[in-house]
Amino acid sequence: MRHCGIFASLALLLQLIPLVTHAMDAAPDFTLPGIDAPVNLAEKKGHVVYLDFWASWCDPCRKSFPWMNQLKDRYSAQGLEIIAINLDKTRDDSKSFLATTLPRFTIVFDPQGETAERYQVMGMPSSYLIDRNGMIHHSHIGFRARDRAALESQIEELLTQ
Repeated sequence: MRHCGIFASLALLLQLIPLVTHAMDAAPDFTLPGIDAPVNLAEKKGHVVYLDFWASWCDPCRKSFPWMNQLKDRYSAQGLEIIAINLDKTRDDSKSFLATTLPRFTIVFDPQGETAERYQVMGMPSSYLIDRNGMIHHSHIGFRARDRAALESQIEELLTQ
């Protein structure tokens, strides 16, 4: 039973402190069904991609969607693509979330969570910043207002490269 306490403490710590890494690994490719058509990550080469994993039950995810809409408006002309991967078991679970958050960026669905496993997602939301060559530069767990400036700075840096 002692291990349960350790894991609970680790889970709490991950919620309080965002995990930011500076990986330089190739982003695992995927093709997932989208709202209108399938989306393939490899087809986004040449763009900077902000990849976000979310679920309808995630309150911080709900708070991140307006900010991602702002990013889309501000940086899409410079080559930013935003792909948000929903991990709910059914699309019906995400419908009311999407109806209230009104995303203006790409939404795809991964009900089995296979893509999340390939990206080693450890919390919700989790985001990955991918450069124009398909390499992961940063990853981040959670969403807090105080993290936005640092995340946006990382996006701006990659857009200028």
